[in-house]
Amino acid sequence: MEIITHQKINQEICGKPLEVKKGYSRVELVTLESMAADQSGLVHGGFIFGQADYAAMIAVNHPNVVLGGADVKFLKPVKTGERVLAEARVTAVEGKKNTVEVVVTRGEEKVFEGNFTCFVLGKHVLSV
Repeated sequence: MEIITHQKINQEICGKPLEVKKGYSRVELVTLESMAADQSGLVHGGFIFGQADYAAMIAVNHPNVVLGGADVKFLKPVKTGERVLAEARVTAVEGKKNTVEVVVTRGEEKVFEGNFTCFVLGKHVLSV
């Protein structure tokens, strides 16, 4: 399936789509040294959130989709050099509101989970 949203995303910092189909996506992120929050190599949570957000957006896959809110949990730390996989599933659609469940794993271990509220607008959010 062709991705028709968020086409200018930097996939090095938000992840690379591995699979996209109606209501579903899988996005892989290989964490970089530049994502470290400290000398121990702890990856700043914003990068994991960014990956999850991107996965949610392309699961909805509409040119005018925007994030309205998110309820998330960071479950385990991620270190630089690790590969994490985000899976996003649209679980409900009510008008222009889409609820998307996202789980990020490292191997078999869950490191992040969240529910994202995404809105499909009639026009681009920056349109005047």
